[in-house]
Amino acid sequence: MSTENSSKPTNQFDKKSQAWSARFSEPVSELVKRYTASVEFDQRLAKYDIEGSLAHAKMLTEIGILSDQDLQDITRGLQTIITEINEGRFDWSLDLEDVHLNVEKRLVELIGDAGKRLHTGRSRNDQVATDIRLWLRNQIDIIQNYLKQLQLALAELALEHADTIMPGFTHLQVAQPVTFGHHLLAYAEMFKRDTERLNDCRRRVNRLPLGAAALAGTSFPIDRVIVAKELGFDSLCLNSLDAVSDRDFSIEFCSAASLIMMHLSRFSEELIIWMSPRFGFIDLADRFCTGSSIMPQKKNPDVPELARGKTGRVVGHLVALLMLMKAQPLAYNKDNQEDKEGLFDAADTVRDTLQIFVDMVAGIRVNAQAMRHAAAEGFATATDLADYLVKQGVPFRDAHETVASVVKRCVDEQCDIADLSLEVLQSYHSAIKEDVFSVLTLEGSVAARNHIGGTAPERVSEAATALIKALKKDLNK
Repeated sequence: MSTENSSKPTNQFDKKSQAWSARFSEPVSELVKRYTASVEFDQRLAKYDIEGSLAHAKMLTEIGILSDQDLQDITRGLQTIITEINEGRFDWSLDLEDVHLNVEKRLVELIGDAGKRLHTGRSRNDQVATDIRLWLRNQIDIIQNYLKQLQLALAELALEHADTIMPGFTHLQVAQPVTFGHHLLAYAEMFKRDTERLNDCRRRVNRLPLGAAALAGTSFPIDRVIVAKELGFDSLCLNSLDAVSDRDFSIEFCSAASLIMMHLSRFSEELIIWMSPRFGFIDLADRFCTGSSIMPQKKNPDVPELARGKTGRVVGHLVALLMLMKAQPLAYNKDNQEDKEGLFDAADTVRDTLQIFVDMVAGIRVNAQAMRHAAAEGFATATDLADYLVKQGVPFRDAHETVASVVKRCVDEQCDIADLSLEVLQSYHSAIKEDVFSVLTLEGSVAARNHIGGTAPERVSEAATALIKALKKDLNK
């Protein structure tokens, strides 16, 4: 080799290895290649990438950019690719960076020039935004279904225990008697609102960005409405800059996901407490628990504990996405490659947690005796005595003070209010009559809350029955 030739830098590389490489004179380093590639995680978008490409190809054919033969070849090639992916035979390449270029390269290998023409009128920027929205729309539908199944499981258990008395707590101190059914329906209401939030989020997710191209739209006479109808989008993203650059729909989903996990975490905390021998209110099926490697008597509520822990993970993804977007100028920036892993994990975590909880709630075993015993502690009917006095014409603040004195005596004598004689109770206020003991029972206390939203067994049964009917109708659509 001559000195002249050897002194020249060897910057030649295969300019066909990347879709954009003709502009460059040296290849990306291996470290940068690994650092910037997304194919290891965005390949899960392949199904939606292909759906979007098929819709785009049909539209290009309708406006005369592609021939009918091109469309047939593209359809055949993309169907082959999805089969290869489903069967694990697709060769994913890090050199091709992402799911889009991997699919495109394989399509060109299969059908030739028609595959090269497919990208006409679009960019990876609007392509990925479309893929994410298609994927997320599907995930929302799945998660909503599990939310409804969980509400149904809670409502059915609530109906079974509409009159099972337990203590209601504030500050984790015994407050007033409620029924276990009423307590469960509180969570059903939370999950119902979570479903409503996802419904609202889905409307904003279900807007088509394809057609925005890189950032400014395209000079080709595309028909975005055709693509939107083909892909089941409700409407279009109406500004090309916004369409490719914002991920607020992902942030909104992660916010809704965080609220779902927060509710699951609160419920988990109660399941953990209730399962403790100090409470003994419930028992979980063995398949949701584990033992100890050293203490043979242990039965640990691992699923609720992990759900409580995974909540922080999902909330973390929400914060990460907010920070990802907070300083990005218009339009698309490479930062947005970081939008997927957190979003994927948030959806996976919520979906899997809900699926497990549906089964777990259906298998809860209730210790009604332990619940009742706990409700009898802590002077849970003190408010009922105060209400009784008010109904006799005593001002509430005076009634409150009187009952507080009664409770102090019961603490000193280590007895319940109902254990005191009529004479003793009357010594605190002359308005107390013989009928007072009917309001001091646990059953009398819960039955008295007989209004919409109250804990009276009759109302709990009505609410649970109505919810079950509505959910079964919805789930059977």
